[in-house]
Amino acid sequence: MPAADPDAPHIHPLSDVQSPQIGPRTRVWQFCVILPGARIGADCNINAQVLVENDVVVGDRVTLKSGVQLWAGLRVEDDVFIGPNATFTNDRVPRSRQRPDAFQQTVIERGASIGANATILGGVRIGAGALIGAGSVVTKDVPAGELWVGNPARSRGPVPAKD
Repeated sequence: MPAADPDAPHIHPLSDVQSPQIGPRTRVWQFCVILPGARIGADCNINAQVLVENDVVVGDRVTLKSGVQLWAGLRVEDDVFIGPNATFTNDRVPRSRQRPDAFQQTVIERGASIGANATILGGVRIGAGALIGAGSVVTKDVPAGELWVGNPARSRGPVPAKD
């Protein structure tokens, strides 16, 4: 029996991965759904119960913790961390069975981190290396390298150095 390809993505058999664009060495755990138009980079870790819609692009070395849903229009650059149950929106005025002409595009730049249960409204940009505190509600763009917390989230200065 030939050895398994060490660069192949690992897809848990209890996940529904419809996209052919899953990068090498990416791990997709159980009960995930990844729709056919999604693009996922290399070396990502997609934890249990994550949904990735069409028109979502995820870079390399991204961590998506459990309970995250990535909706159409979201762009996640390399080395981003998205904590458990972080929430994204993509429609400023959502109505049942009424789709907008275009979904809002939200960008999470390289190396940013989003804490557990944070809510990110559609159309914002979170700058490179920024840190969003757990439970925060982001309603506007976050500059690179800043720590934002609260509801609505506000700057608390530069991201503290890691101990």
